[in-house]
Amino acid sequence: MGENSTEGVIGLTELKRTPLYSEYKKLGAKTIDFGGWALPVQFSSIKDEHEATRTAAGLFDVSHMAEVMVEGPDSLAFLQKMLTNDVSKLEPGKAQYTIMCYENGGTVDDLIVYHLDEAKYLLVVNAANREKDFEWLKQHQDGDVRFEDVSDEYVQLAVQGPRAEETLQTLTDTDLSSIKFFRFEQNVSLRGVGGRAVVSRTGYTGEDGFEIYLNASSGAELWQALLKAGEPFGLKPVGLGARDTLRFEANLALYGQELSADITPIEAGLNFAVKVKKDTDFIGREVLKRQKEEGPERKLVGIEMIDKGIPRTNYDVLDDEKVIGFVTTGTQSPTLGKNVGLALLDKNYISEGTEVTVQVRKRRLKAKVVSTPFYKR
Repeated sequence: MGENSTEGVIGLTELKRTPLYSEYKKLGAKTIDFGGWALPVQFSSIKDEHEATRTAAGLFDVSHMAEVMVEGPDSLAFLQKMLTNDVSKLEPGKAQYTIMCYENGGTVDDLIVYHLDEAKYLLVVNAANREKDFEWLKQHQDGDVRFEDVSDEYVQLAVQGPRAEETLQTLTDTDLSSIKFFRFEQNVSLRGVGGRAVVSRTGYTGEDGFEIYLNASSGAELWQALLKAGEPFGLKPVGLGARDTLRFEANLALYGQELSADITPIEAGLNFAVKVKKDTDFIGREVLKRQKEEGPERKLVGIEMIDKGIPRTNYDVLDDEKVIGFVTTGTQSPTLGKNVGLALLDKNYISEGTEVTVQVRKRRLKAKVVSTPFYKR
């Protein structure tokens, strides 16, 4: 869950800024236009930041993500209609990865839903989809349910990596080891930081770690406290560059690349988040049910280059002269040192070991289908 960058001129004044913009500047970060936000692409180097997260800890500002509060007696019924996963399985203190779809099964957005209280939920959606998602929810509003865009009230920081828990534990008396994966605690107090936080064991890197939601006014305090707490553990601030290589190695979908209005969650291999057997009907169910039962016409797979070259987003994948799909994301994996990619391919070419050709600029280079994720901790 993340969204595509729209590269722009560095430091454009009309770009939106998170409450931590001045903190990046103090650290000499290089910022770019990312979906209308001025965000750091790197602080030191993508390779260093990637490695720090895999071996020690990384600190990410993800305050550009958007939050929608949904509450009211009919909020569960409403979310069951709007989302592919089974929200009825939640209880306060649990979170869930889920997807919002169009009638044709294409993806409106992928998101995390936090069950805060009896009839109260927080949806965390992709920044670039903030207005679109809110409009989509409003369009389908029915029953006694209210929702509000509360994005500007929050900062969201992530601490990820094998030493994330040790780092964060130095700042709180809450026992972090008791927070299991996709669970969260509310009203957590953090030393030297104003306000109470929601701390969840979630993240977008393939590592263990936490995401922290806090009132925006305390963002800079939290950032500074975490940088200091993480020093003995090798924590580094991490930009969007390594955030992308980390999530890619762990095969975590990026909205705008692995998911879009034209790509269904079943095609993207996210079957686990699509519960076609839940009691409630939901938008896109018929198409997704059919794809689950019959198998989709195309499927997201991993590819590894045999010839020398890097498969990049939107490069065509071929069998001889026939285009059989395209690359959604590709890079040289910092952890594996191999040139790998994710590609949406015709169902006849998705078996492991199948050889395909990738059009890399003017060259046609050999690759093979491999299993994903590329990295597992």
